[in-house]
Amino acid sequence: MAKSRRRTRKKKVGKSIRNMWRGLIAVILMAGCGYLASHLSGQETNEQVLSAHSGDYGNLLEVKTRPGTPSVLKSYRGMDLSFNPQCHIPNWVSWELTAEETSGSASRTNKFASDPDVEGCADTWDYSYSGYDRGHMAPAGDMKWSAEAMAETFLLTNICPQAKSLNAGSWKGLEEKCRQWAEADSAIYIVCGPVIDGNPIEYIGDSRVYVPRKFFKAIISPYSVPARGIGFIMPNEKVKGGMQACAVTIDSIEALTGHDFFSSLPDEIEKEVESQCNFHYWSTHRKR
Repeated sequence: MAKSRRRTRKKKVGKSIRNMWRGLIAVILMAGCGYLASHLSGQETNEQVLSAHSGDYGNLLEVKTRPGTPSVLKSYRGMDLSFNPQCHIPNWVSWELTAEETSGSASRTNKFASDPDVEGCADTWDYSYSGYDRGHMAPAGDMKWSAEAMAETFLLTNICPQAKSLNAGSWKGLEEKCRQWAEADSAIYIVCGPVIDGNPIEYIGDSRVYVPRKFFKAIISPYSVPARGIGFIMPNEKVKGGMQACAVTIDSIEALTGHDFFSSLPDEIEKEVESQCNFHYWSTHRKR
């Protein structure tokens, strides 16, 4: 009987151990499922927050043009702009640049053309033998994600007369820097254009295209933590000291041009980003 009881006890102990292991495995599986559900739920929540956050700021590409300025508004695939039919150059050009858009397979065409749908648009021969480059406001390199968007940057509604020393120098360097910032911060918004102040260097071509003395570029990273902004004003000549020497606040660009940028931002954020001028912070900061 004792032997029989020992066997029974061994069976019960073995059964108890198996039940304990089964219970432990069940707990682990339940905990894992709970973590996975929580993780997925958190991921969905984060995506929902990001999606909702992306729409919080309204249309960041909208610019309030200086009152009284001749303006024809035009939207293209990758940019919006205000064109000045009297000066035959844009008042401003705005676009979003995301990290994904910095890469692409669209090839540069170099086929400049007039936009027949826009009143006052210059012709390509207005720039011929003028001594000035056809300078992009929205750069072709920002539109590699679409052949159509790339081609539209060569329309003369997006072009201003620029000194070669600027176009191939600090202006180009700033364009490349913006692509680096977009890669780091996931998305930036840019507005740039000429400073039209009634005091051109000269007029060129049969259309008498206005040659500006200065250009501006306003940049914000609204989804970085914290949001940040910076501006640049460059002379239409070789820039002494490089782009860093031209860094200014967006507020100062607004004061110079009379335009109002990024007005759809909440007031406290707009006030903060438009008062900043920290080139070093932009060059070292990375989105967390």
